[in-house]
Parts: sequence; C-alpha cells; structure tokens
Amino acid sequence: MKAQYFTAILFVIALYWMYLLYAPFLMVMTIAALLAVSTATLQEYFERVFHSKLAAALVSSFLLAALFFAPLGYFLANLTIKLNNLDPGTLQHIENYIENFIATPPEYLQFIKPDFSDTLKDLDMNTITTFILAMATKIGSFSAGFVKNAFLVIIFYFFAQYNGTTIVTFLKRIVQMSVEDSTLLVRELSSVMSVVFYSIIATAMFEGALFGIALSFMGYNGLLFGIMYGFASLIPVIGGMVMWLPFMIYEFSMGNNNHAIFIAVYSIVVISIIADTFIKPLIIKEINKKLLKEDDTKLNELVIFFAIIAGLTTFGFWGMILGPAITAFFLTILKLFEARSKECTTEQKG
Repeated sequence: MKAQYFTAILFVIALYWMYLLYAPFLMVMTIAALLAVSTATLQEYFERVFHSKLAAALVSSFLLAALFFAPLGYFLANLTIKLNNLDPGTLQHIENYIENFIATPPEYLQFIKPDFSDTLKDLDMNTITTFILAMATKIGSFSAGFVKNAFLVIIFYFFAQYNGTTIVTFLKRIVQMSVEDSTLLVRELSSVMSVVFYSIIATAMFEGALFGIALSFMGYNGLLFGIMYGFASLIPVIGGMVMWLPFMIYEFSMGNNNHAIFIAVYSIVVISIIADTFIKPLIIKEINKKLLKEDDTKLNELVIFFAIIAGLTTFGFWGMILGPAITAFFLTILKLFEARSKECTTEQKG
C-alpha cells in the first residue's frame, strides 16, 4: 500500500472520531467562529489599543458576553420575581373578562361564538394557572439551554479570536486553493457577517427601544419589556405578537380599552410595518455601506434580510448567524466558479 493511501485512511479514521468527539459542540463552535469572523475588525482595533492579542480577545469576549448574558439575566431575574408574586386575583379578573368576551362578543365578532362555545367549558382558574406555569417552565428551559450554549459560544469565541490568525493561515496552507481564492472567500464571508452581526444588534435594540418607550408611558417597566421585545423580534412572523398580544388582552380585561387599542395599533403599524419592514432594510443598507470598503462586493440588504429570516426559521435562534453565512458562502463559491470559467474561456481562445 502506498504511503499516501495509508495516510488518507488514517485521516478519514481520525476525522470520524473527531466528529464523534465534538459532535455536541459543532453548532456552538460554528457560531463562535462566525462571530469571530463578524467582529474581526473589532478584534484588530483592540489589538492596536492594547498591543496584546490576549487582552484584545478577553475584551472582545467580555463585550459579547455582556450582550448575551446581561439582558437575559435581567429578564430572568424579573420574570422569577413576577411569577413568585403573581396575584391570583388578577388571573381571576382576566379569566372573567375572557369568559364574558366569548359569551357576549361584539356584533362584528358574533361569528366566533359557536367556535369558542366549548372553550368556556374548559376555561377555569386551574386551566389558566396550569398554562402560565407550563409557559414559565418552557421559558425557563429555553433560557437554561440558551445560557449554556451562550457560555460555550463565548469560550470558543475567545479561542477563535486569540488564535484566529494562526487558524486561518493554517487552513490556507492545507486547502487546495489559490491565495487569491482563499483571500476572496475569507473577505466576502467576513464582510457579510460583520454587516449581519451589527445589523441584528442595531435592529433588535431599535425595535426593543420603540416598544419599551411606549410601555413606559403606560406605567410598565420599559427596560424589561424592551429587552424582551428585542429578543422576541428575532422570531420570524410572530415575534412582535408574542409581546403585544398579552398586553392588549390584559389592558382590555382591566377596562383600559384605549391603552389596549394603542399598544396593538402602535406595535403593528409603527414597529412591525414601519420599523421592521421598511426601516430594518435601511439600517442593514447603511451598515452595509459603512462597514464595507469600496473594493468589497456589497451583498444586497434584502438578500441579507431574507437570509436572516430563513436562518431563524430553519435553525432557530442561532440561524440569524448561520443563514447569512451559508448564503454568503454559496454566493462566493459562485463567484469563484465564474472567475474560473472566464479563465478557462480566455485560455481556450488564446
């Protein structure tokens, strides 16, 4: 057996066992690597400031951890307090309102009465309490899983930032690609991921601030619910509804009809339609323009926008990173094929 065949067999065996070993961490390692690519310019800036790769990686990791853990920790702490101090009288009031609404709906909603007649039989205090506890359990379970994955992402992110240059140089040596092709691939992916990362942060903060400010004028904790809306806005289609619908029902049950109508109309028109549909692509476009150099190929903001939505739908929360990365990688490969095709055509003509 030739030596290269034996080496190839050993490589395949080693690769298989490496996959088994690191399979549970492949997703978080991929996300960490993509985040490191997204914030490469930030890492370079900190290296210039601190004159130390280690210090720069530590500061970058701390900032990323603050983005993930600080808002989530604040949300979980407040959620725990709210659930522990839940007033049964409030739940009873909401139950009575829902029962009365279904039993005697307005004239324009009379058609829902037959469909919801059976609901009244099962609607009681125990059902509502059970539902709330089930939702709290799901939120707690998701939050625990998110914290664990986010912690692992931060760890891998630190190592990716600290050893990024070495890893990229090594990969360029072992991958059978020209220096120009590998440089193009890295530059394209880095450019798109930078736009995506900063766009997600900017739009989530923007929409969360819009919702939080509106609720603060209604007497609610604007910071808490703004953070919650920022995370919820990442959920495709129903993200905003998860937040404003419970507030609308609660305000109706308390007799604050004007507040209920305001929060629904404001959330749908101002946030969902104006901010999310029209302003969000403009934010992506502006960040796209600011971050990318003139010689970089700018990816259309609508492509990035739909790549984020597709990623969230397919992969869940982390899909907002994976979707654009996969799209950018695919489009870059197409560019490489196009360049190789042109070279072959030129050589044939020559």
